Amino acid sequence: MWFSRELSTVLKKNIKTRPAILLTGARQAGKTSLLREVFPKAVYASLDLPLVAEEAENSGQSFLAKYNRPLILDEVQYAPSLFRYLKVAIDEDRKKNGQYLLTGSQKFSLMQGVSESLAGRVAIFNLHSLSAREFQKHTGEKLEGFNLLEWIWKGGYPEVHAQSLDPGRFYADYVTTYLERDLRQIVQVKSLRDFHRFLRLLATRSAQLISYHALASDLGLSPHTIKAWMSALEASNIIYLLPPYFENLGKRQVKSPKVYFLDTGLLCFLLGIHQVKDIKSSSLLGSIFETHVLGQMVRHFDHQGMPPEIYFYRDHHGMEVDFIIPSGAKLKLYEAKFSEKPDVKAWKNLLKVREQMGANKVESLHIINSLEGKRKIAKEERYLEGSVALKSL
Repeated sequence: MWFSRELSTVLKKNIKTRPAILLTGARQAGKTSLLREVFPKAVYASLDLPLVAEEAENSGQSFLAKYNRPLILDEVQYAPSLFRYLKVAIDEDRKKNGQYLLTGSQKFSLMQGVSESLAGRVAIFNLHSLSAREFQKHTGEKLEGFNLLEWIWKGGYPEVHAQSLDPGRFYADYVTTYLERDLRQIVQVKSLRDFHRFLRLLATRSAQLISYHALASDLGLSPHTIKAWMSALEASNIIYLLPPYFENLGKRQVKSPKVYFLDTGLLCFLLGIHQVKDIKSSSLLGSIFETHVLGQMVRHFDHQGMPPEIYFYRDHHGMEVDFIIPSGAKLKLYEAKFSEKPDVKAWKNLLKVREQMGANKVESLHIINSLEGKRKIAKEERYLEGSVALKSL
Protein backbone atom coordinates (compact mmCIF):
# COMPACT_ATOMS: atom_id res chain seq x y z
CA MET A 1 0.00 0.00 0.00
CA TRP A 2 1.55 3.31 -1.11
CA PHE A 3 0.63 6.43 0.85
CA SER A 4 0.88 9.69 -1.04
CA ARG A 5 3.18 11.98 0.96
CA GLU A 6 2.76 15.73 1.18
CA LEU A 7 6.52 16.21 0.84
CA SER A 8 6.49 14.77 -2.70
CA THR A 9 5.70 18.09 -4.36
CA VAL A 10 8.51 19.88 -2.55
CA LEU A 11 11.03 17.16 -3.48
CA LYS A 12 10.06 17.26 -7.15
CA LYS A 13 10.48 21.02 -7.19
CA ASN A 14 13.85 21.09 -5.44
CA ILE A 15 15.42 18.26 -7.42
CA LYS A 16 15.35 20.64 -10.37
CA THR A 17 17.37 23.30 -8.59
CA ARG A 18 19.94 21.47 -6.40
CA PRO A 19 22.63 18.88 -7.15
CA ALA A 20 21.63 16.76 -4.15
CA ILE A 21 18.75 16.24 -1.75
CA LEU A 22 19.05 14.89 1.78
CA LEU A 23 15.94 13.37 3.32
CA THR A 24 16.18 12.83 7.06
CA GLY A 25 13.64 11.27 9.39
CA ALA A 26 13.00 8.51 11.88
CA ARG A 27 13.61 4.89 10.98
CA GLN A 28 10.68 3.36 9.07
CA ALA A 29 9.06 6.76 8.42
CA GLY A 30 8.99 5.98 4.70
CA LYS A 31 12.04 7.88 3.38
CA THR A 32 13.22 5.18 0.98
CA SER A 33 9.72 4.40 -0.27
CA LEU A 34 9.07 8.07 -0.91
CA LEU A 35 12.24 8.62 -2.96
CA ARG A 36 11.82 5.43 -4.98
CA GLU A 37 8.20 6.28 -5.72
CA VAL A 38 8.81 9.93 -6.63
CA PHE A 39 12.01 9.21 -8.59
CA PRO A 40 11.40 5.75 -10.12
CA LYS A 41 14.28 6.04 -12.63
CA ALA A 42 16.92 6.63 -9.94
CA VAL A 43 19.46 3.90 -9.20
CA TYR A 44 19.35 2.59 -5.61
CA ALA A 45 22.08 1.56 -3.15
CA SER A 46 21.57 0.88 0.57
CA LEU A 47 24.35 1.62 3.01
CA ASP A 48 22.29 -0.11 5.67
CA LEU A 49 24.04 -3.25 4.42
CA PRO A 50 27.41 -3.55 6.21
CA LEU A 51 29.39 -4.69 3.16
CA VAL A 52 28.04 -1.84 1.03
CA ALA A 53 28.71 0.70 3.78
CA GLU A 54 32.26 -0.59 4.18
CA GLU A 55 32.94 -0.24 0.48
CA ALA A 56 31.48 3.26 0.41
CA GLU A 57 33.50 4.28 3.46
CA ASN A 58 36.84 2.88 2.31
CA SER A 59 36.64 3.31 -1.46
CA GLY A 60 34.32 6.25 -1.96
CA GLN A 61 35.49 7.31 -5.41
CA SER A 62 35.27 3.87 -6.99
CA PHE A 63 32.00 3.16 -5.16
CA LEU A 64 30.29 6.20 -6.68
CA ALA A 65 31.77 5.44 -10.10
CA LYS A 66 29.88 2.11 -10.14
CA TYR A 67 26.48 3.79 -10.32
CA ASN A 68 24.66 5.93 -12.83
CA ARG A 69 22.89 9.09 -11.70
CA PRO A 70 20.48 10.02 -10.27
CA LEU A 71 21.51 7.77 -7.40
CA ILE A 72 19.62 7.10 -4.18
CA LEU A 73 22.01 6.46 -1.30
CA ASP A 74 20.06 5.04 1.60
CA GLU A 75 21.21 5.60 5.23
CA VAL A 76 24.28 7.52 4.11
CA GLN A 77 25.42 8.20 7.68
CA TYR A 78 26.97 4.72 7.76
CA ALA A 79 29.75 5.91 5.45
CA PRO A 80 30.73 9.40 6.70
CA SER A 81 33.88 9.48 4.55
CA LEU A 82 31.68 9.27 1.46
CA PHE A 83 30.60 12.91 1.84
CA ARG A 84 33.89 14.32 0.58
CA TYR A 85 33.72 12.10 -2.50
CA LEU A 86 30.16 13.22 -3.10
CA LYS A 87 31.44 16.80 -3.06
CA VAL A 88 34.08 16.00 -5.68
CA ALA A 89 31.57 14.11 -7.85
CA ILE A 90 29.04 16.95 -7.68
CA ASP A 91 31.63 19.61 -8.45
CA GLU A 92 32.74 17.77 -11.59
CA ASP A 93 29.41 18.85 -13.07
CA ARG A 94 28.27 21.54 -10.64
CA LYS A 95 25.47 22.84 -12.82
CA LYS A 96 23.78 19.45 -13.15
CA ASN A 97 20.92 19.15 -10.65
CA GLY A 98 19.32 16.05 -9.19
CA GLN A 99 22.50 13.94 -9.10
CA TYR A 100 22.21 12.40 -5.64
CA LEU A 101 19.24 11.59 -3.39
CA LEU A 102 20.41 10.82 0.13
CA THR A 103 18.55 9.49 3.16
CA GLY A 104 19.62 9.27 6.77
CA SER A 105 18.23 8.62 10.23
CA GLN A 106 20.91 10.13 12.47
CA LYS A 107 21.29 13.88 12.27
CA PHE A 108 24.52 14.09 14.29
CA SER A 109 26.74 12.37 11.71
CA LEU A 110 24.64 13.56 8.79
CA MET A 111 24.84 17.26 9.59
CA GLN A 112 28.55 17.07 10.29
CA GLY A 113 29.20 15.55 6.88
CA VAL A 114 26.86 17.99 5.16
CA SER A 115 28.35 21.07 6.80
CA GLU A 116 31.92 19.98 6.05
CA SER A 117 31.47 18.74 2.48
CA LEU A 118 28.08 19.47 0.94
CA ALA A 119 27.28 23.00 2.14
CA GLY A 120 25.56 24.89 -0.66
CA ARG A 121 25.11 21.72 -2.69
CA VAL A 122 22.28 19.95 -0.91
CA ALA A 123 18.68 20.75 0.03
CA ILE A 124 17.66 19.17 3.35
CA PHE A 125 14.16 17.93 4.17
CA ASN A 126 12.64 16.07 7.09
CA LEU A 127 10.08 13.30 6.70
CA HIS A 128 7.99 12.02 9.60
CA SER A 129 5.74 9.05 9.92
CA LEU A 130 2.34 9.61 8.28
CA SER A 131 0.39 12.67 9.27
CA ALA A 132 -3.26 12.23 10.16
CA ARG A 133 -4.10 14.35 7.13
CA GLU A 134 -2.11 12.04 4.80
CA PHE A 135 -3.80 8.97 6.27
CA GLN A 136 -7.25 10.52 6.00
CA LYS A 137 -6.67 11.57 2.39
CA HIS A 138 -5.57 8.05 1.47
CA THR A 139 -8.33 6.14 3.25
CA GLY A 140 -11.18 8.64 3.20
CA GLU A 141 -11.66 7.78 6.85
CA LYS A 142 -12.90 10.59 9.06
CA LEU A 143 -10.58 10.91 12.03
CA GLU A 144 -12.62 11.99 15.00
CA GLY A 145 -13.98 10.32 18.09
CA PHE A 146 -13.03 6.64 18.31
CA ASN A 147 -11.32 6.71 14.90
CA LEU A 148 -9.02 9.47 16.10
CA LEU A 149 -8.18 7.53 19.26
CA GLU A 150 -7.42 4.46 17.15
CA TRP A 151 -5.14 6.55 14.93
CA ILE A 152 -3.35 7.96 17.97
CA TRP A 153 -2.91 4.44 19.38
CA LYS A 154 -1.57 2.97 16.14
CA GLY A 155 0.59 5.96 15.25
CA GLY A 156 1.69 6.95 11.78
CA TYR A 157 4.36 4.45 10.76
CA PRO A 158 3.30 3.36 7.25
CA GLU A 159 4.07 -0.33 7.75
CA VAL A 160 1.58 -0.60 10.62
CA HIS A 161 -1.25 0.49 8.32
CA ALA A 162 -0.03 -1.03 5.05
CA GLN A 163 0.29 -4.51 6.55
CA SER A 164 -2.33 -4.22 9.32
CA LEU A 165 0.30 -5.05 11.92
CA ASP A 166 -0.34 -5.35 15.63
CA PRO A 167 0.96 -2.02 17.00
CA GLY A 168 2.32 -3.57 20.19
CA ARG A 169 4.42 -6.09 18.27
CA PHE A 170 5.61 -3.49 15.78
CA TYR A 171 6.77 -0.99 18.42
CA ALA A 172 8.41 -3.68 20.56
CA ASP A 173 10.46 -4.67 17.51
CA TYR A 174 11.05 -1.02 16.63
CA VAL A 175 12.59 -0.25 20.01
CA THR A 176 14.79 -3.33 19.90
CA THR A 177 15.78 -3.27 16.23
CA TYR A 178 16.20 0.43 15.56
CA LEU A 179 16.35 2.56 18.67
CA GLU A 180 18.81 0.36 20.54
CA ARG A 181 21.08 -0.07 17.53
CA ASP A 182 21.04 3.59 16.51
CA LEU A 183 21.50 4.85 20.06
CA ARG A 184 24.51 2.60 20.56
CA GLN A 185 26.09 4.15 17.49
CA ILE A 186 25.40 7.73 18.59
CA VAL A 187 26.07 7.50 22.33
CA GLN A 188 27.36 4.82 24.66
CA VAL A 189 24.45 2.93 26.21
CA LYS A 190 25.97 0.69 28.84
CA SER A 191 22.71 -0.71 30.21
CA LEU A 192 19.75 -1.48 27.94
CA ARG A 193 17.64 -1.97 31.05
CA ASP A 194 18.35 1.60 32.14
CA PHE A 195 17.66 2.83 28.62
CA HIS A 196 14.26 1.08 28.54
CA ARG A 197 13.39 2.59 31.93
CA PHE A 198 14.43 5.98 30.61
CA LEU A 199 12.22 5.65 27.51
CA ARG A 200 9.16 4.66 29.53
CA LEU A 201 9.68 7.40 32.10
CA LEU A 202 10.21 9.98 29.37
CA ALA A 203 6.93 8.88 27.78
CA THR A 204 5.09 9.86 30.97
CA ARG A 205 6.63 13.35 30.61
CA SER A 206 5.49 13.95 27.01
CA ALA A 207 3.94 17.44 26.71
CA GLN A 208 5.67 18.53 29.92
CA LEU A 209 8.62 20.72 30.79
CA ILE A 210 11.77 18.67 30.75
CA SER A 211 14.01 18.47 33.80
CA TYR A 212 17.22 16.54 33.20
CA HIS A 213 18.03 16.52 36.90
CA ALA A 214 14.58 15.16 37.86
CA LEU A 215 14.83 12.38 35.27
CA ALA A 216 18.36 11.56 36.41
CA SER A 217 17.27 11.43 40.03
CA ASP A 218 14.27 9.19 39.29
CA LEU A 219 16.40 6.78 37.27
CA GLY A 220 19.54 6.87 39.41
CA LEU A 221 21.62 8.09 36.46
CA SER A 222 23.73 11.17 35.84
CA PRO A 223 22.23 14.31 34.24
CA HIS A 224 24.99 14.05 31.64
CA THR A 225 23.73 10.61 30.59
CA ILE A 226 20.15 11.84 30.39
CA LYS A 227 21.16 14.81 28.25
CA ALA A 228 23.15 12.56 25.91
CA TRP A 229 20.25 10.13 25.50
CA MET A 230 17.78 12.97 24.97
CA SER A 231 20.00 14.53 22.31
CA ALA A 232 20.29 11.18 20.58
CA LEU A 233 16.51 10.69 20.54
CA GLU A 234 16.07 14.19 19.16
CA ALA A 235 18.72 13.56 16.49
CA SER A 236 16.93 10.33 15.55
CA ASN A 237 13.60 12.18 15.13
CA ILE A 238 11.94 10.30 17.98
CA ILE A 239 11.28 13.29 20.23
CA TYR A 240 10.81 17.01 19.66
CA LEU A 241 11.94 19.69 22.09
CA LEU A 242 9.55 22.64 21.95
CA PRO A 243 11.19 25.95 22.93
CA PRO A 244 9.46 28.62 25.02
CA TYR A 245 8.33 31.86 23.44
CA PHE A 246 10.29 34.85 24.67
CA GLU A 247 9.22 38.46 24.50
CA ASN A 248 10.03 41.43 26.66
CA LEU A 249 6.90 41.38 28.78
CA GLY A 250 8.61 42.54 31.93
CA LYS A 251 8.02 39.18 33.53
CA ARG A 252 10.26 36.19 34.16
CA GLN A 253 9.50 33.26 31.91
CA VAL A 254 10.57 29.64 32.05
CA LYS A 255 13.52 28.64 29.92
CA SER A 256 13.25 24.86 29.84
CA PRO A 257 11.78 23.27 26.68
CA LYS A 258 8.83 20.89 26.64
CA VAL A 259 9.40 17.38 25.33
CA TYR A 260 7.08 15.56 22.92
CA PHE A 261 7.23 12.19 21.22
CA LEU A 262 6.81 12.66 17.47
CA ASP A 263 4.72 9.52 16.97
CA THR A 264 1.83 8.76 19.30
CA GLY A 265 1.87 5.04 18.50
CA LEU A 266 5.35 4.72 19.98
CA LEU A 267 4.25 6.94 22.87
CA CYS A 268 1.23 4.73 23.67
CA PHE A 269 3.39 1.60 23.51
CA LEU A 270 5.90 3.05 25.97
CA LEU A 271 3.03 4.09 28.25
CA GLY A 272 1.75 0.51 28.32
CA ILE A 273 -1.49 1.34 26.50
CA HIS A 274 -2.39 -1.90 24.71
CA GLN A 275 -5.98 -1.15 23.65
CA VAL A 276 -7.66 1.85 22.06
CA LYS A 277 -10.26 2.08 24.81
CA ASP A 278 -7.54 2.52 27.42
CA ILE A 279 -6.52 5.91 25.99
CA LYS A 280 -9.76 7.68 26.82
CA SER A 281 -9.71 6.45 30.42
CA SER A 282 -6.02 7.26 30.85
CA SER A 283 -5.03 10.03 33.23
CA LEU A 284 -2.58 11.06 30.49
CA LEU A 285 -5.27 11.60 27.82
CA GLY A 286 -4.68 15.36 27.76
CA SER A 287 -0.92 14.97 27.33
CA ILE A 288 -1.36 12.27 24.67
CA PHE A 289 -3.74 14.47 22.67
CA GLU A 290 -1.47 17.51 23.03
CA THR A 291 1.41 15.34 21.80
CA HIS A 292 -0.70 14.35 18.80
CA VAL A 293 -1.48 17.97 17.97
CA LEU A 294 2.16 19.06 18.24
CA GLY A 295 3.13 16.19 15.95
CA GLN A 296 0.64 17.32 13.30
CA MET A 297 1.91 20.90 13.54
CA VAL A 298 5.53 19.80 13.09
CA ARG A 299 4.52 17.70 10.09
CA HIS A 300 2.61 20.63 8.60
CA PHE A 301 5.83 22.63 8.42
CA ASP A 302 8.36 19.89 7.67
CA HIS A 303 6.30 18.30 4.93
CA GLN A 304 6.25 21.65 3.14
CA GLY A 305 10.02 21.94 3.42
CA MET A 306 9.74 24.66 6.06
CA PRO A 307 11.46 24.61 9.46
CA PRO A 308 8.82 24.42 12.23
CA GLU A 309 8.37 27.71 14.03
CA ILE A 310 6.32 26.65 17.03
CA TYR A 311 6.66 27.72 20.65
CA PHE A 312 4.87 27.41 23.97
CA TYR A 313 4.25 30.14 26.51
CA ARG A 314 4.32 29.87 30.27
CA ASP A 315 5.25 32.37 32.95
CA HIS A 316 5.82 31.95 36.68
CA HIS A 317 2.31 33.14 37.46
CA GLY A 318 0.70 30.15 35.78
CA MET A 319 -0.26 31.87 32.52
CA GLU A 320 0.31 29.46 29.65
CA VAL A 321 -0.58 28.59 26.08
CA ASP A 322 0.14 25.20 24.53
CA PHE A 323 1.38 26.52 21.19
CA ILE A 324 2.30 29.86 19.65
CA ILE A 325 2.91 30.18 15.92
CA PRO A 326 4.17 33.49 14.49
CA SER A 327 2.20 34.85 11.55
CA GLY A 328 4.12 37.75 10.10
CA ALA A 329 4.47 40.32 12.86
CA LYS A 330 1.61 38.76 14.86
CA LEU A 331 0.97 35.55 16.76
CA LYS A 332 -1.56 32.74 16.64
CA LEU A 333 -2.33 31.11 19.99
CA TYR A 334 -3.45 27.48 20.24
CA GLU A 335 -4.79 25.30 23.03
CA ALA A 336 -5.18 21.51 22.61
CA LYS A 337 -8.21 20.05 24.40
CA PHE A 338 -9.48 16.56 23.63
CA SER A 339 -13.00 17.36 24.86
CA GLU A 340 -15.56 18.02 22.16
CA LYS A 341 -16.75 21.00 24.21
CA PRO A 342 -13.77 22.67 25.88
CA ASP A 343 -14.72 24.51 29.03
CA VAL A 344 -14.91 28.27 29.41
CA LYS A 345 -11.67 28.25 31.39
CA ALA A 346 -9.69 27.44 28.26
CA TRP A 347 -11.12 30.45 26.44
CA LYS A 348 -10.57 32.75 29.39
CA ASN A 349 -6.95 31.62 29.61
CA LEU A 350 -6.37 32.47 25.94
CA LEU A 351 -8.00 35.87 26.40
CA LYS A 352 -5.83 36.63 29.43
CA VAL A 353 -2.65 35.72 27.59
CA ARG A 354 -3.73 37.85 24.65
CA GLU A 355 -4.32 40.76 26.99
CA GLN A 356 -0.94 40.22 28.62
CA MET A 357 0.85 40.09 25.27
CA GLY A 358 -1.12 42.96 23.81
CA ALA A 359 -4.20 42.44 21.64
CA ASN A 360 -2.50 44.14 18.69
CA LYS A 361 0.18 41.43 18.68
CA VAL A 362 -2.24 38.47 18.56
CA GLU A 363 -3.83 37.59 15.25
CA SER A 364 -6.17 34.84 16.46
CA LEU A 365 -7.06 32.41 19.23
CA HIS A 366 -7.76 28.73 18.63
CA ILE A 367 -8.77 25.62 20.51
CA ILE A 368 -8.03 22.33 18.75
CA ASN A 369 -10.25 19.49 19.88
CA SER A 370 -11.09 15.93 18.87
CA LEU A 371 -13.74 16.71 16.26
CA GLU A 372 -12.93 17.23 12.60
CA GLY A 373 -13.21 20.57 10.87
CA LYS A 374 -13.24 24.20 11.87
CA ARG A 375 -16.17 25.87 13.60
CA LYS A 376 -16.34 29.53 14.57
CA ILE A 377 -18.21 29.77 17.86
CA ALA A 378 -17.87 33.35 18.98
CA LYS A 379 -17.77 36.92 17.73
CA GLU A 380 -14.05 37.16 18.27
CA GLU A 381 -11.49 35.21 16.30
CA ARG A 382 -11.89 32.09 18.39
CA TYR A 383 -12.33 28.70 16.83
CA LEU A 384 -12.80 25.06 17.56
CA GLU A 385 -10.63 23.14 15.14
CA GLY A 386 -10.27 19.46 14.39
CA SER A 387 -6.85 18.00 15.05
CA VAL A 388 -6.49 16.70 11.49
CA ALA A 389 -6.95 19.76 9.30
CA LEU A 390 -5.04 22.47 11.19
CA LYS A 391 -5.85 24.69 8.22
CA SER A 392 -5.37 27.90 10.15
CA LEU A 393 -1.61 27.36 10.32
